[in-house]
Amino acid sequence: MLTSACTVRITLIPQTSPKASYLAHRSAIDSAMLRVAAAGTYVLGAEVAAFEGEFAAMLGATWAVGVANGTDAIELALRGLGIGAGDTVITPSHTAIATVSAISRLGARPLFVDVDAGRYTVSPSSLESLLATPSGGAAKALIVVHLYGTVADLPAILALANRSGVPVIEDCAQAHGAALDGRPVGTWGKAGCFSFYPTKNLGALGDGGAVVGNDPDLGSRIRLLRQYGWTTERVSAVPGINSRLDEIQAAILRVKLPYLAAENQRRCEIASQYDHLLAGFPLETPTRISPESAQVFHQYVVKTSERDRLRALLRDEGIETLVHYPVPAHRQPAYANAEFRVVPLGETETVARTVLSLPMFPELADEEVRLVAQAVAKLTGRF
Repeated sequence: MLTSACTVRITLIPQTSPKASYLAHRSAIDSAMLRVAAAGTYVLGAEVAAFEGEFAAMLGATWAVGVANGTDAIELALRGLGIGAGDTVITPSHTAIATVSAISRLGARPLFVDVDAGRYTVSPSSLESLLATPSGGAAKALIVVHLYGTVADLPAILALANRSGVPVIEDCAQAHGAALDGRPVGTWGKAGCFSFYPTKNLGALGDGGAVVGNDPDLGSRIRLLRQYGWTTERVSAVPGINSRLDEIQAAILRVKLPYLAAENQRRCEIASQYDHLLAGFPLETPTRISPESAQVFHQYVVKTSERDRLRALLRDEGIETLVHYPVPAHRQPAYANAEFRVVPLGETETVARTVLSLPMFPELADEEVRLVAQAVAKLTGRF
């Protein structure tokens, strides 16, 4: 649409839409918020306790501890394992920077591992090489990120980590409800860390997070650490932080949790439609991982050497896309330390240059999926 001064681009199809999620559950969410307001307890009350129990039960975990956000969840899991200043933690460089930030907040040091070409998650071969180095062999933990809603190769990764005595923490911020061999993510390692940021597969209307697991002692430590290290007498038994999931967000998550499986299935249906409609065009669609439950498509990510050009052309068509993530952690000024990079990160570099996230959220209509795919097909046909 032209004005006298400039061209105004109108977004017709957003890349994601937390508002659509709210509208899909509006009546129940509004009632839940009013219920909390009327109850008069707004921090660590009955809603948080109920959600923790329901979320743990859904995952088959012994416990869940609600915290303020997903970054805190990772930090608290690391703290619960006794990791602190000067310790080394292995993590992929291709991840949301929150993963790395949680490590550095403790004064610990990230050590970057490459990702594989199909899953975009920790590469077992890169991990094996890293663990054979002096730095990797001294690592105190490994954070496995189930990026884009795809489960990492947990059997291979855990075999390597266990052989080296390195505990595994799962970053499940983009993989709520994903499972491998019938076992949900978050229950394979020592602890699973979740974010409930509004755009996640299970999203609140603000920040929120949780740590889950099966070791009761670790669960007790994390529960203590999330609130100043307080005992029941409000005495700090250990140094802790203030990281609490609030009652309103817990109530909202309780509304949405029963719909997670169906909404994940809808994401998979959208992904299948994209797969079919984009077949044969000059771009790489997501590698399919078996079983089906190993992918819950938080994002639908394609790869193309013409990524930036395609993104600009789609924007002109009114289709919003995002790049997750354009600058790997090891190239960001805060973490561009040669000591953090001791094995090649070639696939990480390639992914950062080529990935593009197409529109993906459960409320996306079939016709919108078709329009996105048609636009991609038309535009890539020019390359």
